[in-house]
Amino acid sequence: MTRINLNSLSMFDAAAQHGSFRRAAEALNLTQGAVAQQVRNLEKQTQTQLFHRLPQGLSLTEEGRSYHEAVSAALRQIETATQALEPATQTVTLSVPPSLASKWLVPRLAGFAEQHPEISLHIHASETRTDFAKDAVDIAIRQGPPPSLPQTHSEQWAPLNLVAVTHPSLPADLKTLAQIAAHPLIEDGHQRWKTLLEGNSLPYPNSVLSFNQTALAIDAAITGQGIALAPRLLVQDALDQGHLTVVWQPPPTAEAYHLIHPTSRHPHRQRVVEWLQQEVNPVPLRTQPT
Repeated sequence: MTRINLNSLSMFDAAAQHGSFRRAAEALNLTQGAVAQQVRNLEKQTQTQLFHRLPQGLSLTEEGRSYHEAVSAALRQIETATQALEPATQTVTLSVPPSLASKWLVPRLAGFAEQHPEISLHIHASETRTDFAKDAVDIAIRQGPPPSLPQTHSEQWAPLNLVAVTHPSLPADLKTLAQIAAHPLIEDGHQRWKTLLEGNSLPYPNSVLSFNQTALAIDAAITGQGIALAPRLLVQDALDQGHLTVVWQPPPTAEAYHLIHPTSRHPHRQRVVEWLQQEVNPVPLRTQPT
């Protein structure tokens, strides 16, 4: 009796689903050669050609299609049985920049726990590049240009949409960058005020209140210490509560927040991704009246 390796069956199933060794390898976080070799071994063991190798991909033979129906059903049954053995609560690790964590994510975590009691969400505050193969991270949100990482899915999660904000008691009739620069400025680690002023041939003030994190710059603006430049996502709650007002908005930037995760299957991770998308989409792009 021929004993078939379960890994070979999984790779055969992926190749049949995706119609390509390359796309199957991406989904499984393996090399294309490894998937193709396992399928060749399976064909050798069963003495059956399972695929037609075509210039644009793969096509199941008649025998392969019949075999795939049985293999796919068996693998789904094994997956269902395995999930039944898993603990009732699954941990998903979400890595986000510290300021996004404190100003946007933390106030919403109680709502996530209420919706998904089966998931224990672990928050890792970091801005460094995530290596999903080495780091114990399931999902990452990063700020900047669109990332390009192997064997990962990335999508724009929210625009950066920078706004200049200050305490409502301070002047709010500022129309130009030069008028802004005449008031106390609050800088964060991105030094966006410096980039804007120098890019417009305006002097950078000698005295600027500077912090290494955007959340601290926002807190300083809330206490009336000057004008901070921050993503609207991070200040929207303070705007809604009347703690801040928008006094100016710079031209749009190509930077954004991006949602990144491996392409491999992970049902609990997908629930977190869907929740993040639902929570960020209703954020209105409002401006405060002057």
